[in-house]
Amino acid sequence: MTDLKSTPFASSSMDRRTVLQAAAVGAVGITPALRAAVYAAGSDAPEKTEVKIGFIPLTDCASVVMASVLGIDKKYGVKIIPTKEASWAGVRDKLVTGELDFAHVLYGLIYGVHLGVGGAKKTWQY
Repeated sequence: MTDLKSTPFASSSMDRRTVLQAAAVGAVGITPALRAAVYAAGSDAPEKTEVKIGFIPLTDCASVVMASVLGIDKKYGVKIIPTKEASWAGVRDKLVTGELDFAHVLYGLIYGVHLGVGGAKKTWQY
C-alpha cells in the first residue's frame, strides 16, 4: 500500500481541516449566486396563487386534504383547492386538459400520460 503523504501530489499543508475550510469558503461564495438564480423575475412569490389539486377519496389523499383544511398552504402564499374526482381516468383527463394543476395519483398514471395510454400522447411545456 502506498503512503499518500509520499506521493508528489500530496502536500503537507493539505490536511482534512484545510480542505473542509476551503470547501466552506467556496460554498459561502456560491450561495448568493444560487439564490439570485432561483428567483423568477426577481421575486420569490409563487407563480400561481390558487392551485387545483385532484384526488381520489382514499386514505392516502389525507396529505392534500389536510394541507388545505389546516391552512398549511397559506404559509407559502398559495391557496389549495382540493377537487374530489370519481375515477383515475377522470383525474388523468383533467390533468391532460389543464383543468387540474396537480393531482395525487398512482405512480404509473403519469408515465401512461406521457406514453399516450388512454389518449393522445401528452408533451409538457416547461
